[in-house]
Amino acid sequence: MTAETVIAVEDDKVLRFLQVLLDPATPAERMRVFADYVAHDIDQQGWLADVHARLPGVFPSSVKLIKTTEELHAVLPQADALVVESMAVGAAELALAPRLKLIHKFGARADNIDLAACAARGVTVKTQRRRTNIAVAEHTMALILALAKQLHRLAGKVTLERLQPLGYEYRKYDTRHTGANNYGRVGGLRVIHGMTLGLLGMGEIARELVPMARAFGLKIQYHRRNRLPPAEEAALGVTYCGRDALFAGSDILSVHVPLEVATRGLVGANAINQMKPGAWLINTSRADIVDHDALLAALKSGRLGAAAADVHYQEPVDAGEPLLAFDNFLMTPHFAGGPRQTLLDDIEEIAFNIQQALALNEKTNAKAQEKKAT
Repeated sequence: MTAETVIAVEDDKVLRFLQVLLDPATPAERMRVFADYVAHDIDQQGWLADVHARLPGVFPSSVKLIKTTEELHAVLPQADALVVESMAVGAAELALAPRLKLIHKFGARADNIDLAACAARGVTVKTQRRRTNIAVAEHTMALILALAKQLHRLAGKVTLERLQPLGYEYRKYDTRHTGANNYGRVGGLRVIHGMTLGLLGMGEIARELVPMARAFGLKIQYHRRNRLPPAEEAALGVTYCGRDALFAGSDILSVHVPLEVATRGLVGANAINQMKPGAWLINTSRADIVDHDALLAALKSGRLGAAAADVHYQEPVDAGEPLLAFDNFLMTPHFAGGPRQTLLDDIEEIAFNIQQALALNEKTNAKAQEKKAT
């Protein structure tokens, strides 16, 4: 592979790291901004040097970021590899791409790629189980557990001086007759085994969450616009239901839909009022999917027993945000995606797969030429 290697990449805030990693023509401003973005976890220059040393065949490349189908079609005649998340790739796109050796899906499901057409053309298709999705699912599970055990309220509250301001008055148990556990006499603790978790959406993050939730004994139901095939539901161990039934039947409702026009405010007053009194609401997707005022009203009235969110209506959250007043609303500062190394590991995997695919093609071509010569 040479500097003429062209990689077309769907323009995504994460996938732009492929440009930073592989294209020496990346604007200096973008290099600085991305270095700042990872600085609390990673030295970008050290990471770049390390990856370039381990994957010498893929650097340098020309990375073309594309936002539209028209831009995709314009770059395909020169493209050796294509990385997409949601863009559709079918026979029409392949017909424009005589040099194309690899299509890499930024995700685990290649629903937007015509696999039969790729096989007919001899174009390799790779998918990816995104580590960031695993991290978000882990964080969602952590929020559920934290609410059940009230960790956000009681972590470190192990002395009389720290328990008493919360309203917990210590009285020694008579251990001649009972045990002495829960010396703070904390009420409202929950065991999540046997509770029903409702998933609003069943994308890749929700699919990562399912086995974690099942391991804790949660029953899982879900709703999405297009129901999964029965065999897939059985494999996941989930039950489909309508949206109203999802809200009405879930002890815990977890939001896993993207933010778009149709989903903005999707979880509003009507939806929340359908939920069981005392149910929990978890949001690790986007804040505006849940209507702010409806959430505030449900916490004030006690309709929601608890809520948790890693995404917020303003970031950083304004000091005057009324949601901060509720000790049954657990908020974390939008870090569910995990350490930056998680993101960079996803990028490295794509770069490695590109190198492997193009190197394999070069080897195949060399053998063909050798055979032709003899």
